[in-house]
Amino acid sequence: MQNSTKMLGEAPVGSLLFKLALPAIIAQIVNLLYNVVDRIFIGNIPLIGQAALTGVGVCVPLIFLISAFAAFVSMGGAPRASIALGRGDREEAERILANCFFATVLLSAVLTVIFAVFAEPILLMFGASENTVGYAVSYMRVYALGTVFVQVTLGMNAFITAQGFARISMLTVIIGALINLALDPLFIFVLDMGVQGAALATIISQAASAIWVVMFLLGRNTTLRLKTRYMSLKGKIIFPCLALGLSPFIMQSTESILAVCFNTSLLKYGGDVAVCTMTVLTSVWQFASMPLHGLTQGAQPIISYNYGAGNAERCKGAFKLLLISCLSVASVICLLAELFPQTFISMFNSDPELIEFAIPALRIYIAACGIFGAQIACQQTFIAIGNAKTSLFLALLRKVFLLIPLIYILPELLADKTSAVFLAEPIADTLAVATTVTLFVLQFSKAMKRMESAK
Repeated sequence: MQNSTKMLGEAPVGSLLFKLALPAIIAQIVNLLYNVVDRIFIGNIPLIGQAALTGVGVCVPLIFLISAFAAFVSMGGAPRASIALGRGDREEAERILANCFFATVLLSAVLTVIFAVFAEPILLMFGASENTVGYAVSYMRVYALGTVFVQVTLGMNAFITAQGFARISMLTVIIGALINLALDPLFIFVLDMGVQGAALATIISQAASAIWVVMFLLGRNTTLRLKTRYMSLKGKIIFPCLALGLSPFIMQSTESILAVCFNTSLLKYGGDVAVCTMTVLTSVWQFASMPLHGLTQGAQPIISYNYGAGNAERCKGAFKLLLISCLSVASVICLLAELFPQTFISMFNSDPELIEFAIPALRIYIAACGIFGAQIACQQTFIAIGNAKTSLFLALLRKVFLLIPLIYILPELLADKTSAVFLAEPIADTLAVATTVTLFVLQFSKAMKRMESAK
C-alpha cells in the first residue's frame, strides 16, 4: 500500500511511465472489445448483418454518453485524489472516492430510466432509419439495464489507476472482456438472440468487472478504501471534481452529438452505406486511439501526484515522455491506416460495396491522426494538474467550435458531399492541435514556475 504511493514520487519517471502505461494500454485495447467485438459478430449475422451493424452503430452515441457521465465524475475525481495523496492527505482522497462513487450510482439510476423508456425517439433523432431502428432499439433497451455496471466499472477503475495500481485496473477490463468474448457467440448465434444477445453479453461482463472493482476498493490491498461514512454528497468535495471532470465529459459526450451530426449528414448524402461506413470508421478510430488513452492514463497519476507534492521536475519529465510517446504511436497508427485501410475495414464487414466506399473515407478521416498525439498529451496533462478552465476550453474547441460546423459547411463548398463530411475531421484536428500546443507552452511553463517558486 505504501510502496504504490512512494513509487509515484520516487521511482525513475521513464520506467514508471512504462510500468503504469503498459497495463493501461492493454486495458484500453481490451476494453474496446466490449463494443467492437459486438459489432464484428453482429456485422456477420447471416442475411441481416449490415442492417443490424448500422442499427447498433446508431447506439454508439448513447454508449459514448453513458461513458461520458462516468468520466464526468471519475476523471475529475481521480486526479484530485492523486493530488491529495501527493500532499499527504489520504483522508481527503478517500472522501473524494466515496463522494464520486455515490454520485456515479445516482447518475446511473437516472440514465437507466431515460434510455430504457425513451430509446426509440432518441435513436431516431440520432440517425436511425426505418430499416435499422428496430435493431437499434433492441440493442439499446437491453444495454440500458446494465448502466450502473458500466458506470461503476469505468468510474471507479479510474481511482484504482490513480493510485498506481495499473495491473489491477487492467485486470478489471480483462475479466469483463473475456466473459464478453465467451458470451457473444453463444447468445448471438447459438441461442439466436441477435443484437439483444450482444447487449446482454456486454452487461453481464460489465457486471463482473464492477464487482471486481468494488471488492478491491473495499479490501486491504488498496491505498484508498471505499468507506460508507464518506458517501453523503458534500458540495465542497464533489463540485470541484465535477468542474474538472467537465472537460473529459464534454470530450466524450460530444462524441454523441458528433455521431448525430455525422450520421444525419451522411444519411442525407450517401444513405445507409455511408452511415455504416461511419460506424466502421468510428470503430477503427476507437481502436487506434486506445494506446494514446492508455499512455495518458499511465501518466496521470505520476503528474497529479507530483503536482500535489510540488515536484516540478518530475511533472515536466513525465509530460515530455508522454508527448514523445503519443506522437510516435499516433504517427505509426496513421501510417498503417493509410497504407492498409482494407485490413481495418474488413474486420467489421466483408460487403464489397461497403469496403469500396469505406477505403477512401478512412484515408480522409484518419489523415491528421499523426499530430493528434500532441493534442491528447497536452489536454490530458491540463486535467492531471487540475486546470479545469483550459481543459474545458480545449474540449469545446475541437468538437463544438470546429468539427460540428465543418460537418455542415464543407458539403456546401465541395462537390463530393460525403467526402466533404469525412474531411471535417482532419481539418478540425489540425486547427485544434495548433491551438492546444500554443496554450500549453504558455500555461504549463507558468504552472511549473509557480510550483518551483512556492518551495
